Amino acid sequence: MERVQGKIALITGAAQGLGEASARMLAKEGARVAVTDVNLEGAKAIANSINQMRKGAAIAIRQDVTNEEDWGKALEETVRAFGGLHVLVNNAGIGLTKDFEDVTLSEWRRVHAIDLDGVFLGCKLAIPVIAKTAKDTGLGGSIVNISSISGIIAGHNMAAYNSAKAAVRHLSKSVALYCARKGYNIRSNSVHPVFIATPILEPLVQRVGSREEAYAKLGRQIPLGHIGEPDDIAYAVLYLASDESKFVTGAELKVDGGISAM
Repeated sequence: MERVQGKIALITGAAQGLGEASARMLAKEGARVAVTDVNLEGAKAIANSINQMRKGAAIAIRQDVTNEEDWGKALEETVRAFGGLHVLVNNAGIGLTKDFEDVTLSEWRRVHAIDLDGVFLGCKLAIPVIAKTAKDTGLGGSIVNISSISGIIAGHNMAAYNSAKAAVRHLSKSVALYCARKGYNIRSNSVHPVFIATPILEPLVQRVGSREEAYAKLGRQIPLGHIGEPDDIAYAVLYLASDESKFVTGAELKVDGGISAM
């Protein structure tokens, strides 16, 4: 359908999981994508796979989202390869499930560094690049920040993750208002997944003993009765990246099987 035809996107944490699904989805729908990850070999594998589907549609970049210099290099390489940037998907993140009193300061800081500081750096450094590209091409820009339903619904053993993802939700709104005030033609929104079948669930799988049993256990908490698939989130990213959402900014899109309605 080519819903993002002609657009250029950078997706962080795209060597697996939601980032991989989003990169594949955007490329399938006409975008050229920069696949970034701290795991360069993994990013290369995804980019190569995308290029087999659409020649020249993807590049791979090694990027630590907590490193400002890495952000500068990733943006420069994307512009050099594709000529600009329309869409930023801040997806890279980690989880932490631990009793609150047992969380160390270093763990707290690491979760916030990756899940929140990385989003801040991405928005701050990408905005001028996206604004210029949007002006030059006439195609609107979009920032899509992957938060979590955990940024809206708290858990007794997820304090650091809850805190970081809640901050991403509000940061996205602040960025939306800033870009609107500046007249940048850049929208900013957050996506809030519930449990999705990605590697972030592996610690639970290992504790429970089998993937099927772990997924079923999580699914019992969700009104629809099952966990989500990566493409459920990729379709949300596609909508927010496309001009179909040209009047949507400062919003949060919950993709949670109904759990936040309880």
